[in-house]
Amino acid sequence: MSTQVVRPAGAGHETLYVLLLCLLILCIAGSVVAWRHESAQVTSVAAHQLDARRDLTAAEQGIYADLRVTLDEIQLLREESSSLPPSAQLAEEGFAPFASDASSVSRGNHRWQLLGEQAYLGISPNPEVAGSFLLRLGTQPDIWLNRQPGVSPPADISDEALSQQGWQQVIAQFDAGVTRQHRH
Repeated sequence: MSTQVVRPAGAGHETLYVLLLCLLILCIAGSVVAWRHESAQVTSVAAHQLDARRDLTAAEQGIYADLRVTLDEIQLLREESSSLPPSAQLAEEGFAPFASDASSVSRGNHRWQLLGEQAYLGISPNPEVAGSFLLRLGTQPDIWLNRQPGVSPPADISDEALSQQGWQQVIAQFDAGVTRQHRH
């Protein structure tokens, strides 16, 4: 009886082919990632402005969102009666943030008032929770925030006067981080 040695057929070559295939897959994946990469551009805001997403507290973001939604209702009520509804009427009808409920209390318990036919002012007794808000109406309605304690109603609601009194305009910026979903 003779013993015959049988060697494996190309085991070294199979390992080499598997390693080359792994390297090819990594190269393809790396090129796809590099090709699909988006630069992270952060748009700066002016000194008298705040970014609604980045610069507001959670309570302030909630009030800001409520004001944006209620703005449409205010404009409809203005068209019906040709004047702005008083803040008490908005509160009675349950429009946030004018209504006094658990949400408004936890967000700073603002006291809302109508300033002429130009704006709504919500003064916060708790500026550490959320600052005071000014919803300025006109052709381009906008929202301003003041985090100082003891805010009083402004006599002049022009951009310059508000900025000098410590008010900051809240702006909403929509960039790739907001408008696109990233699948990871």
